[in-house]
Amino acid sequence: MIGVPERSAERDSAIRAMLPHVPFDGWTMRALRAGLVDLGQPPELAPNLFPDGSVGLVEAWSDLVDREMEAAAEGIAGRGLGRRVRAVLALRLGQLRPHREAVGRALAVLARTAEAGAAARITARTVDAIWHAAGDRTAHFSWYTKRASLAAIYSATLLYWLNDQSDGDEATLAFLDRRLAGVAAFGAARRRLAARVRCPWLGKAAEPPPDAA
Repeated sequence: MIGVPERSAERDSAIRAMLPHVPFDGWTMRALRAGLVDLGQPPELAPNLFPDGSVGLVEAWSDLVDREMEAAAEGIAGRGLGRRVRAVLALRLGQLRPHREAVGRALAVLARTAEAGAAARITARTVDAIWHAAGDRTAHFSWYTKRASLAAIYSATLLYWLNDQSDGDEATLAFLDRRLAGVAAFGAARRRLAARVRCPWLGKAAEPPPDAA
């Protein structure tokens, strides 16, 4: 289980309050102090709430979005797992839509060489949250392959989405569908190969994320 950043109502409120300032000031103490002022809180609290600076702010926001996504995804139960994964990803993009600039600035923070570890942690937690929200409870080897595949798909989709100007993110969702379908087709081919050469474990180990069908 991947560790999570510190959680508190005060930190969540501060993150939400600073979001309108991030497009102008980035993920900085200046933006956080402005958010605290909006809340009627002393701006001097900023370093006490987030002693890790910019990367701590980004990590806390990502964790908050993960939790909000899981809570909102409860209503999509009952569909096939593949469709639920697609629906959860679409839900997440919808939640992020008002904060596109903040997402871009967060990715810029995580792109720094020194923050490679934080970027990996954040991506792993988000991918795990997506699978969890979709109802996946895999415990065997495919847990790793499915999450690795989805991490690549989610990262590529997020980068595509940053420049998407289509209504309702239609272009991004089409891009996502192509990525999911491609991985599913590859996985189906591997399973057929495993059956032909009588290596059933190959099919199990190579189980891909569910397709979008």
